[in-house]
Amino acid sequence: MSVAVAGGLSPAPSPFPSNDRLGNLSDYPFPRLAALLADVSPRANATPTILTVGEPQNQPPALMLETMAAHATSWGKYPPVAGTADFRQAVAGWLGRRYGLPDAMVDADRCILPVSGTREALYLLAQLVVPAKKDGRKPAVLLPNPFYAVYQGAAVMAGAEPILLDATRETGFLPDLDAVDEQTWARTALFYLCTPANPQGAVASLDYLKRALALARQYGFVLAVDECYAELWDKAPPAGAMQAALAMGGSLNNLLAFHSLSKRSSAAGLRSGFVAGDPDLVKLFTRLRNYSLAGMPLPIMAASIALWQDEAHVEANRQFYRANIDAAEAALGNRLGFYRPQGGFFLWLDVSSVCANGEEAAKRLWQEAAIRVLPGAYLTQPNEDGYNHGDRYIRVALVHDTPSTGLALERLGRVLA
Repeated sequence: MSVAVAGGLSPAPSPFPSNDRLGNLSDYPFPRLAALLADVSPRANATPTILTVGEPQNQPPALMLETMAAHATSWGKYPPVAGTADFRQAVAGWLGRRYGLPDAMVDADRCILPVSGTREALYLLAQLVVPAKKDGRKPAVLLPNPFYAVYQGAAVMAGAEPILLDATRETGFLPDLDAVDEQTWARTALFYLCTPANPQGAVASLDYLKRALALARQYGFVLAVDECYAELWDKAPPAGAMQAALAMGGSLNNLLAFHSLSKRSSAAGLRSGFVAGDPDLVKLFTRLRNYSLAGMPLPIMAASIALWQDEAHVEANRQFYRANIDAAEAALGNRLGFYRPQGGFFLWLDVSSVCANGEEAAKRLWQEAAIRVLPGAYLTQPNEDGYNHGDRYIRVALVHDTPSTGLALERLGRVLA
């Protein structure tokens, strides 16, 4: 188990009081990358290819715009924070089909809440469930290392101690649950788990999810399973948190699952997702949202319903990303630790054999090939001894069309030969 080492911001003195917890946050990855490359000029005779951000470049289905246009008269109405009954029913129906759940397991009116993108919901959750103390001590929030920056930000701003669990090749690129001691479990308020994992593409098995949920119930914390890449899989659909709950008797206690249309439907700008699970938590979440955030606009909600009810465009998306992974495999073979991710659309490439670290690789790729990638250390934190296991990696997002992706990865392979 590794514990986060505070890094980063040194806010300038302010004439008014501010929340000093901000100073305990690491620098956000993308401004950090911009600073790294500020003095590096990209190769002039190559078309720049941006492989840093997980932003789908293929277009969302026409169904989305058509449905929004058909509901354009609803833009003038305040939307209900809890969503419409049709939205909740559409999500409950999708969950049932996707994970083989019985009809009565997920109550559409008590267990589902629409959110304006899961990012804000993942952040807000910590403000909801982290108490002042847990087991008489400062509460802990567990998160995988590498991690989505929002997990850390949410933990720190809620007054918790973020505890990062290394997810390395040796642990199957998932947090090692055996590495957490009982005292830490006892003061844990929240555990963020991402599957398929960003950036490694690893998928938690059903047994792993069952064990994580059992620990949540044993020690009284919330298991938040970020499943935003769950519909983009290579060989087989990933197991889900709801399936684990079903296998354990069907109760949703202590569990929240997060889903989004950003990746599934290539609709990142729609800002549409949902949280589903423990009805008591959803009730509290809805109350907090009433005070802090607006509801999802009704035309967006209508489009979301249509997208959750349509599978044809999702299968087309899977084919798109599989083709990109095929192109990556053809370009890289067994170099740089390449493996086919089980889910998602990122490569987690080990550059330690050709570069001092991921930062050097990122600078070389921008200068020599006009390819922008993200150093792995920007997604990880060092251990207590200062070792950062992400330092040897770069993250590569396979979001462009397949010909462009293939050409970019061939250039990447030549530079990092």
